[in-house]
Amino acid sequence: MAHISGLVAAKVIPSPFDYADIVSTTTHKTLRGARAGLIFYRKGVKEVDKKGKEIKYNFEEKVNFAVFPALQGGPHNHAIAAVAVALKQATTPEFRLYQEQVLKNAKAMAAVLLLDLRPSGLDGARLESVMNKCNITANKNTCPGDKSALVPGGIRLGAPALTSRNFKEQDFYKVVEFIDRAVKIALEAKPKAGKTVRE
Repeated sequence: MAHISGLVAAKVIPSPFDYADIVSTTTHKTLRGARAGLIFYRKGVKEVDKKGKEIKYNFEEKVNFAVFPALQGGPHNHAIAAVAVALKQATTPEFRLYQEQVLKNAKAMAAVLLLDLRPSGLDGARLESVMNKCNITANKNTCPGDKSALVPGGIRLGAPALTSRNFKEQDFYKVVEFIDRAVKIALEAKPKAGKTVRE
């Protein structure tokens, strides 16, 4: 739930914990913490068999062994402290208000933004490059049917970073205008550019 973990923590969208035995997330996206990851897993009694014996979940040992020593050689105390701060902030009323505004801003942007680059002959890599030159951060992103992750048909945008800068819905309408201008610039530049993004 990497992209939605802050929304889940603030209880503005449904939680996967009622439906999943294992949930993983990053902490640096909508949780606004340091770059790290968390793995949650069920513990305790899974069920009781016909003889009345409790059958427990067996995720703990497997998950812990997969992390250490397989992936992590020791605790990263600086990251643990930063994650603790982010999780503490996620329990505040202010964080819930922030996440509610993230949803409002995303809806405002989605209501006016429709980007299907493939029919225009433009690709996400070129648009990402132009947008970076316009000081707009975006990620090139594959769309269904794309054949290359290096030259995908779309871009990915998010609302959390600008919401952290106190942008509201009206500000996002202006952001969409800037994105539209970047698309037009990329389309104008395409015939003059080379075959690769660097050219």
